[in-house]
Amino acid sequence: MRTRYAQWMYDWETRLTSVDNNRVVRPLVWGLEWTRDWPCRNGFSPADAPEQCERFLSEYNQRVVSASDEFYSYSRPSDFRLERRAVQVFSTRETPDLRLEKKVRGTYADFLRFTSPVRTPFPENNLANARWFPSRGRRAVVLLPHWNSDAIAYTGLCRVLNLLGVAVLRLSMPYHDIRMPAEIRRADYAVSANIGRTLDASRQGVVDVRCCLDWLEQQGYDRLGIVGTSLGSCYAFLAAAHDPRIRVAAFNHASTYFADVVWHGQSTRHIREGLEPQIDLERLRELWSAISPMSYFDQFARWPKKSLVIYAKYDLTFLPEFSRQVVEQFRQHNLDHKVAVLPCGHYTTGEAPYKYIDGWQIASFLRTAFD
Repeated sequence: MRTRYAQWMYDWETRLTSVDNNRVVRPLVWGLEWTRDWPCRNGFSPADAPEQCERFLSEYNQRVVSASDEFYSYSRPSDFRLERRAVQVFSTRETPDLRLEKKVRGTYADFLRFTSPVRTPFPENNLANARWFPSRGRRAVVLLPHWNSDAIAYTGLCRVLNLLGVAVLRLSMPYHDIRMPAEIRRADYAVSANIGRTLDASRQGVVDVRCCLDWLEQQGYDRLGIVGTSLGSCYAFLAAAHDPRIRVAAFNHASTYFADVVWHGQSTRHIREGLEPQIDLERLRELWSAISPMSYFDQFARWPKKSLVIYAKYDLTFLPEFSRQVVEQFRQHNLDHKVAVLPCGHYTTGEAPYKYIDGWQIASFLRTAFD
């Protein structure tokens, strides 16, 4: 029965992964132009010769990991504001789901807007966006969705958390939904074969989270946490490793090295296809070590916090062996944590009945974790 269930789950997971038929294979690009405004430079500048690009980026990652507080530092925005507007789906699919479009038609919500301290060439992406789900009290979390999520994913979970007395800022990650440049249909600029841009997008995601915490503090919330799923889980860990205000963290799908997920994950096989002719996994791991949770467990352990680590037994995107390595790091560092293993895969976590199991794990954890 276990073998039959596993095969059924793998088949279902593969079908869901194949729904999106607009993935684009792009070749490796070093993306050195994205490094120009980064911290940790100390006069360090990219070489002109293409063959030295990899060495420059590899050495830069080493500098970042050793001085990560500087890399993830920022200037607090001065233009926080709430904006009431119509709710939109911002689907990333080739053919949008008309049922979702109909579901949100005529509905309005409040959104926190501010200029991201990390500037990019895209005006849409430079204006951060977070849907606001207020609640009375002092508890609040920043919620980060998964890669390529539309703008209404996880809103049901946000409302459940409101019922538990937890306010939620659901952050649109860089290059997602309303922040997506007009030239793309998916959030491909957040994770791609462009090494420098992927690093920059991750840094921007972490900095935007910290800005959201600033605003929550201004509203009187002082018991702060974070919830992240998939790519959002990666950003959430990096933020929690560099911001002492995060005292509660739920990592919904967790993994070790950024490069390992891209290389082995079913949903990122098109990125690997673009990378593989020019680079191998070991080299890629070095180039993205600055945005890998595995690089920052010592930083994460600096401040006390309660954590929930969720992974899926049949995950073909965040492979379970990687998630188990994360759990082992939590144990080795004697961190206060709880582990939940879902009987499904990565994409099937969003399907019934597993989405309710997943939501229950997150909600039940947050109900008591702030105490």
